[in-house]
Amino acid sequence: MPSAPSSSAPSRTESPPRVAVLADSDTRWKWGALTAHRLAPGARPDGFLLRGRATPTPRQLAEVGVDWTRLTEVTGPEFAAAAAPDRYDVVLLACVGGAVQALLHGLAHAWRGAPRRPAVVTGYVGVVYEKLADGLLLRHGADVVLANSRHDADRFRAVYEGVGADAGSVVECALPFLEGAPYEPAAPEVRPYTVVFAAQPSVPDRREDRLYLLERAARHARLHPRREVLVKLRSRPGEHTTHIEELPYQRLASRVTGGLPANCRLVYGNMGEVLDRTDLLVTVSSTAALEALHRGVPTAVLTDLGIREQLGNHHFLGSGCLASWDRLDAGHLPKPEPEWLARQGVDTEGAFEAARQRVAGLLAPPGPPPLAPYYTAETAPGYLPGILARHGFDPRGRPLPGRAARPAGEGALRRAARGVLRDAARGAYRHGVQRVAPVIRRMGDL
Repeated sequence: MPSAPSSSAPSRTESPPRVAVLADSDTRWKWGALTAHRLAPGARPDGFLLRGRATPTPRQLAEVGVDWTRLTEVTGPEFAAAAAPDRYDVVLLACVGGAVQALLHGLAHAWRGAPRRPAVVTGYVGVVYEKLADGLLLRHGADVVLANSRHDADRFRAVYEGVGADAGSVVECALPFLEGAPYEPAAPEVRPYTVVFAAQPSVPDRREDRLYLLERAARHARLHPRREVLVKLRSRPGEHTTHIEELPYQRLASRVTGGLPANCRLVYGNMGEVLDRTDLLVTVSSTAALEALHRGVPTAVLTDLGIREQLGNHHFLGSGCLASWDRLDAGHLPKPEPEWLARQGVDTEGAFEAARQRVAGLLAPPGPPPLAPYYTAETAPGYLPGILARHGFDPRGRPLPGRAARPAGEGALRRAARGVLRDAARGAYRHGVQRVAPVIRRMGDL
């Protein structure tokens, strides 16, 4: 990831486009960086991390292949100031919906009066199974709203059209990290048959359900001693991902009856590298299922805890992948339905061509029109101001007092001191989420 461009940045007519990627968590950074390369092959995006409770650690960034020393941590107003209209051709917002909406208003204010502005792109990091209308309307106003499948594109357009908003920004593509070599079984002398349970930070959310899943993974390992069972974790205790993890599996592992057997262990690392040695991917509803299906790895979406919207596994209805641990213990291997795969964007051949053409059209003269989000002071006067304020903007998209960009001459010592205070505050927040809050909830149940 390059350092910030100098004042002698290339003109808009040169290629590749100049791209800024703003992300607010480890997985959204992975999605944003890979999407930027898909939209603008050959580009070297400038990376920005939106400061907040889910700001990833250097280890998390390294796990998704990012050199954290080349990223700039910013607030919303600081990013709006950094993304000057003559500095970038494309601004990619890989953030939660509220942050996207706030930045759309903040950028609209910052770019007001400029003869040209960058094209703004946003989307979703994975399967969209909850808060569909809320999340989509918070993203409305971007020039391109990427839909990861034909199924999602149809749903996205229906939401926008249902409120009378322009749906022309919705462009079908695919998840940018669907890649890797096709699955080929390995001989036993090369490596053991490997079952990977892809854990999720917030699904399921109950302690007993998460412990149950660990127990079943351990039981599968005991029933199949020649297999290796890996529990793939997203983060270490104290780290945050896109979703808050209140009950880390690492802390539950000691409660597994009899302990984890020798052929069952917890692992970290890049999911793509883990899939290179996977023979069966098991999950509740992780996007890792789509990564595995893209490669042709046998994939099971668990039904043990029910098929429920809260779990997200309802998204896989009709996929042919729904199965229970009992069936997997007995040797069942799910076979995906080709028609379902086709609608879910698992085939990535040419998936980003339409998006590339859309961006190229926006950058051609006369350039994109002014940003026009659906949410305004007139359409959502009781909702929008709070969203903007949380991210440092007033109702007109201007930086709130004291939230503007840092002075260019701010000393390194002052920046370092502010960084120490931020890290301490994050540590306190994570401790409250992962240690204090569960205790309070348990006391409430007494």
